Amino acid sequence: MNSVIDVEGLVKTFGSTTALAGVDLTARRGAVLGLLGPNGSGKTTTVRVLATLLRPDGGRAHVLGHDVVAEPAAVRSRIGLTGQYAAVDEALSGTDNLMLIARLLDLPRRTARRRSAELIEQFGLTEAASRRVRTYSGGMRRRLDLAASLIGRPEVLFLDEPTTGLDPRHRNEVWEQVRTLAGEGVTVLLTTQYLEEADQLADDLVVLDRGRVIAAGTPATLKTEIGGQRLHVRPLHRADLAAVTALVAELTPDAPIVDATGGLTAPAVEPGLLHRVGARLDEAGLTVAELGLRLPSLDDVFLTLTGHSAEDAEATTEEAAA
Repeated sequence: MNSVIDVEGLVKTFGSTTALAGVDLTARRGAVLGLLGPNGSGKTTTVRVLATLLRPDGGRAHVLGHDVVAEPAAVRSRIGLTGQYAAVDEALSGTDNLMLIARLLDLPRRTARRRSAELIEQFGLTEAASRRVRTYSGGMRRRLDLAASLIGRPEVLFLDEPTTGLDPRHRNEVWEQVRTLAGEGVTVLLTTQYLEEADQLADDLVVLDRGRVIAAGTPATLKTEIGGQRLHVRPLHRADLAAVTALVAELTPDAPIVDATGGLTAPAVEPGLLHRVGARLDEAGLTVAELGLRLPSLDDVFLTLTGHSAEDAEATTEEAAA
């Protein structure tokens, strides 16, 4: 495998809290690796170790063949990092933000201007280039932040929940930029709580929970491992959720899993399950907003693996601070 990120047995603790408990993962050249997990699962800690911002307590990690502990400068010179919140100076213009980063990277002034102009155009910020960033929308700030991380033409880009807080339109703008970068051969490690985002962008996935890898593979592989159709039910009134869950549990071999939207899913392994559930709901006088069968999604994969949605678990102290 032509891997550019190799991690084996990575361990990191913060006092009595174990953030990483032996993480293994690899990322292929020119691919998007999606790192999934609830808050506190170790996603941000993994990124910070790989970006040489944290020193691991155990295991090893190499980026582009360089050890993140023994050769941090070599790693930093070839990566880009965008955190959960746009790290741009609101008092400067878009162009001046990029020029500042370029000069900090020791690019000659002429080269810095040329590179800044290229990225301003690439990220659709030409009309706003001379405006102060405080006048930018959230999506524009995110695009500028991504542009800043690319000033040094990194071979590996770490995106730590890059669309947090963005509306769907601005989220789609970021997605398009990630697709473009991957198409140009940049390896992207993307952490996200949005399962749709992972499904749209990731070539490979690693699922973390409580600092451990609990599943890995392509999105298609993970969906196949769940297997078969899924029954999905969402009661019209949330107060009926417990009653609907108990009713479905009587008709399915596995306990239904309740999601954050107030619905529930269960394997539909028996023919006629949909009809029988509908009939029982009618008999019980329980009204539903949704009732149907569907193929497994990444949401189903995540719920089955962890027993909760990607946004349910509370953050650990370090993850919240990161």
